[in-house]
Amino acid sequence: MGTWKTRSSSNKKKVCYISVPALIIKSVSSSSLHSFLHNRSSKKNTNKFFNLVNPKLWALLLFLLTILGISLRLGLCLSPFGFGDHKSQLQSSDSNVPPKSHLSIAFRRSNTTQVEISNAKDRSLDTGVEKNETFGGVQSHLITSNGNGQGDIYEFWKQPDGLGYKPCLDFSIGYRRESKKIATERRRYLMVVVSGGLNQQKIQIVDAVVIARILGAVLVVPILQINLIWGDESEFSDIFDLEQFKSVLANDVKIVSLLPASKLMTRPSEEGGMPFNASPQWIRSHYLKRFNKEGVLLLRRLDSRLSKDLPSDLQKLRCKVAFEALKFSPRVMEMGKKLAERMRSKGPYIALHLRMEKDVWVRTGCLSGLSSKYDEIVNMERIKRPELLTAKSSMTSNERKLAGLCPLNAKEVTRLLRALGAPRDARIYWAGGEPLGGKEALKPLTSEFPHLYNKYDIALPLELKPFAKRASIMAAIDYIVCKESDVFMASHGGNMGHAIQGHRAYEGHKKIITPNKRHMLPYFANTSMSKTEFEKMIKKLHRQSLGQPELRISKAGRDVTKYPVPECMSNQVTSTII
Repeated sequence: MGTWKTRSSSNKKKVCYISVPALIIKSVSSSSLHSFLHNRSSKKNTNKFFNLVNPKLWALLLFLLTILGISLRLGLCLSPFGFGDHKSQLQSSDSNVPPKSHLSIAFRRSNTTQVEISNAKDRSLDTGVEKNETFGGVQSHLITSNGNGQGDIYEFWKQPDGLGYKPCLDFSIGYRRESKKIATERRRYLMVVVSGGLNQQKIQIVDAVVIARILGAVLVVPILQINLIWGDESEFSDIFDLEQFKSVLANDVKIVSLLPASKLMTRPSEEGGMPFNASPQWIRSHYLKRFNKEGVLLLRRLDSRLSKDLPSDLQKLRCKVAFEALKFSPRVMEMGKKLAERMRSKGPYIALHLRMEKDVWVRTGCLSGLSSKYDEIVNMERIKRPELLTAKSSMTSNERKLAGLCPLNAKEVTRLLRALGAPRDARIYWAGGEPLGGKEALKPLTSEFPHLYNKYDIALPLELKPFAKRASIMAAIDYIVCKESDVFMASHGGNMGHAIQGHRAYEGHKKIITPNKRHMLPYFANTSMSKTEFEKMIKKLHRQSLGQPELRISKAGRDVTKYPVPECMSNQVTSTII
């Protein structure tokens, strides 16, 4: 197999195409066409081509002349990717469509970089995604005939209006004045142990930086607790870019990799009793005294215990940590970006975070909807380990589902995407653990959207081997590919879904579908509705759930890293520094 390349959008060369009926094509054998091309390149065989005794070659010549004449007559000129006419059709069919659509912008962005995949990579993709035949196909299928019409497909890829909101982290004069004192701090050292999966770790690291700022302490690089479930022994610098972390926060919190020699023999004062919704006042009153004894404080089990409603400067600091300081390490970023480029090598793509693992069904008190066999597996696990159930035990699984408290299964994800206008040939990247039921659980998705991939499908055989026992790094790769997608949807909230929602908002309100489960599921169960009525209602329910700016002001108690407007983003030309 050859090398794939995407052409630069600056290439002005046009290629002419024409549609020819299949019957005409079949009338000319492939051997004749091969003979024609071979003989055209060889001067020695020129006379053979004009052999009057060969009627097939005369038929081929007549066929080619006919194509040339028709194409000149009609003047059908398309761009190298065949989208020139599609764009004009979209604009002419809908008077409300702006001259430069979001769809064309997305496609141009996908072709700004030359993507080359070697023969080895091609073979890997063919092997890894054999069930999907090809990865991306010969050309991009941004707009195809899929039953919904071109307008629906345009709307599906269209990005939300960001209302001009851009990152704005203007700290107050008082905050900046205090920063000068913190930069010289040498007496107080805060150590933090973070636990859980990748996105739980990120939340705790963000809070650790804020707590260090509140206490005016030096932060020792957070220690990642070994995950007993996955056995992940990754350290901070394995997952995150340590130098980026230190340099970006240099004016906010002093960060060191290790305790200084003078503190190495000090037994840290350990405190693990932080209550939920702890305020800066509570933290100062309880922890400053600890520093007076030993000078080193160790905190465990932060687990989102710091209040979500903090003073403006501390909210901005949260955003600064989450979106600017806490970047993934270079090798993790390289792997994630590489997979994202492969997904977009032929056009836009959808990313799904599917929460269909066995432990998710157990913890939420919900059932997968696969079969009684799998329902029994979930119920038995719940009986054996009742501590895993985090939902209200007084509610039945059906009541939880109707209340919107359950993850969507593959069938429901499929119906939602189709109702919202997702084209059948859209490339979809799915992130998440192995679903309960394996491939069987994903059948509704693969039957409707055959171009469905995860990181194992699109990576080369040895590319992911260095991260095989690093669950947090694998999750980081998923995070990058999902964040870079044109459309993102999580089947059931969670830390990763919330983190990506906030990150995409901070980077310009890229489209994210938030399933309106509580209101849409009754329509899923209504068999009397026509397909047209169903799709119309689903679109109506999600009109304001597509990644538009949401003000955290109306969501007190919500994390600013999920809703960065207005504390961390502004749509004003100039910002007033308080």
